[in-house]
Amino acid sequence: MFKIFKYLKKSAGIILVIVLLLFLQAYCDLSLPDYTSKIVNVGIQQNGIEDAVADTIRGETMDKLFIFMDEDATNLVKENYTLENDMWSLNKVNKETREQLNTVFGKPMLMVYGLTSDSDQSKEILAQMKLPEGTDPFAVFSQMPKEQMDKVMEGMSEQLDKMPESIITQSSINFVKTEYQAQGIDMDSMQTNYILKSGLVMLAFALTIMIAAVLVTFLSCRVAASLSRDLREKVFEKVISFSNAEFDKFSTASLITRSTNDIQQVQLLMTMLFRIVLYAPILGIGGVIHALGTNKSMAWIIAVAVGAILVVVGILFSVAMPKFQSLQKLIDRLNLVSREILQGVPVIRAFSTEKHEEDRFETANHNLMKTNLFVNRCMTFMMPLMMFIMNGITVLIVWKGAAGIDNGNMQVGDLMAFIQYTMMIIMSFLMLTMLSIMLPRASVSASRINEVLATEVILHDPKDPKKADRSKKGLVEFKNVSFTYPEAEESVLSNLSFSAKPGQTTAVIGSTGCGKSTLVNLIPRFFDVTEGQILVDGVDVREMSQHELHDKIGYVPQKGVLFSGTIATNLRYGKEDATDEEVAKAAEIAQAYDFIQEKDEKFDSPIAQGGTNVSGGQKQRLSIARAIAKEPEIYIFDDSFSALDYKTDVALRGALKRETKDATTIIVAQRISTILHAEQIIVLDEGKVAGIGTHQELLKNCDVYYQIAASQLSKEELSNE
Repeated sequence: MFKIFKYLKKSAGIILVIVLLLFLQAYCDLSLPDYTSKIVNVGIQQNGIEDAVADTIRGETMDKLFIFMDEDATNLVKENYTLENDMWSLNKVNKETREQLNTVFGKPMLMVYGLTSDSDQSKEILAQMKLPEGTDPFAVFSQMPKEQMDKVMEGMSEQLDKMPESIITQSSINFVKTEYQAQGIDMDSMQTNYILKSGLVMLAFALTIMIAAVLVTFLSCRVAASLSRDLREKVFEKVISFSNAEFDKFSTASLITRSTNDIQQVQLLMTMLFRIVLYAPILGIGGVIHALGTNKSMAWIIAVAVGAILVVVGILFSVAMPKFQSLQKLIDRLNLVSREILQGVPVIRAFSTEKHEEDRFETANHNLMKTNLFVNRCMTFMMPLMMFIMNGITVLIVWKGAAGIDNGNMQVGDLMAFIQYTMMIIMSFLMLTMLSIMLPRASVSASRINEVLATEVILHDPKDPKKADRSKKGLVEFKNVSFTYPEAEESVLSNLSFSAKPGQTTAVIGSTGCGKSTLVNLIPRFFDVTEGQILVDGVDVREMSQHELHDKIGYVPQKGVLFSGTIATNLRYGKEDATDEEVAKAAEIAQAYDFIQEKDEKFDSPIAQGGTNVSGGQKQRLSIARAIAKEPEIYIFDDSFSALDYKTDVALRGALKRETKDATTIIVAQRISTILHAEQIIVLDEGKVAGIGTHQELLKNCDVYYQIAASQLSKEELSNE
């Protein structure tokens, strides 16, 4: 899988932008629960008062607070507050200083609030002081000797230290609220402004999240699509460079699946990868940090949630993984069966084997269906289990958090924030779980793609290709050539030596399976010889660039191949700049002109994929015309005349002889009539040369050739010859 990542180098800049956008989105996502907590705690419960640091405090109130502060605390307050018209106003302070002031004001405000409120606690404190009715307790405290006041403060501090921090905070907030009310400040307006301000900030964060998510999705799809495009190009280029030996390793159906479905799986994974794999860890780690910052006492709940998710994922992964590995193979099998059936429909009907082929298809289709159902069922189980875990964890947090709120150790807003952070953590694991479902299949697909890309091509162009000897233009020489197919035990061709000269026709004949097609396939380097040399224009074909070699050859395979387009585009396939006159001439030589003219659109008549809208003979003639239009130095006809009737065969060869008088023509044939007038006939028998000569010479000197001729010609024809 990781080998595929190297093709992402071109998109490195876009990936960096994606990562930055994901960090921005995660920051905004993680900020929202905090603002929710503040709206509940500060906006609703505290009337918009954030902490104990009041913006303004009346002089008399500040004097009461100073009574319960030590010298350092008093100095800190005086440094950060300015007294004007009996009103202390807060100077501009940084976050650190504000936190210090909040700590300094906490206990003094609690004491002042406790002594001035009408609560039962206040009355109890005053009763313990045994002051006469109507006595100002603050005046008493201010007149106390320092030693006595220190003892009182020490005793009060011990009592206050036992109180939960939330009670001290809440009392401080109530004190500030009372102070603001005494100053005539509208608390309702302050509360509304705080909630609106926080709400607008949350709305801005939500908008940022939306924009970032859209951009990340857009860029991720772009990167994934670019990767998919590059992989298809690489696979196509690789397959095009394959020799027949490499093609034998992969079926056509498998190569099609690897180029389409497999690459599609990788593309889908890459889209999710940037959106999930990169985002989930950021969100999960951030969620843990913020959750612990909210309340550390419930950290064990997060551990329980993560552990439960890992157990579920581990079980599902172990069960589903083997099925994912076999899924793509089953798709290959279905494609293979479908392709074979569709290509062989006429044969299937002719032999009445429809039922057998239906059973084959049904078996492949059923196996794929079963595997898909199993995988989908695993995913079906996963989502309800994850929702059960999420809901169970929420109930557990509420149960534990309610006890904390009741004890004064936690606020309602903090509980809500903790739930949200925990859900974020679970969601991050859930996202990774979804990826774990996709990853095995995509990993298998990536391995299959890499298998094609990593296939070592046998045929390579030389580093310093040699140029052809123009004095030997068109000359083809076999020097002690032997060939064995890869992983085969016996040689197909053994020690072949002959020359095919320009202006002459060299024919190759022999029994079925004697190596005729193999011989001509060695010339354009569809395979490399095992031993010996093949020279074209005086240069070993292995020392010549394949492009230059193929430019010299006009190849017509045994089975005609046409491409979707028009007749004209097919004929110009080897020479794009061929004129209309050259195309028409090639068609005339190939005996294809007449049937082309009978069509409504003539040379612009469409050709269906594979040439299915023309007959076998027409397809073969068009294939021959395509080679002629190229005007090569060497013509190779691999049993290309077998689909033609005798009359057309004779006419075509006559016209071809006149046209190719300066070129080298090599013909593989089954019919003696096709090669009667060849200047050189090579007779193959079990991969060896049984005879070389003209028709008449071989009849006299080669028993193998005579047997072939006797099987096709009458006694009169043999004697006449």
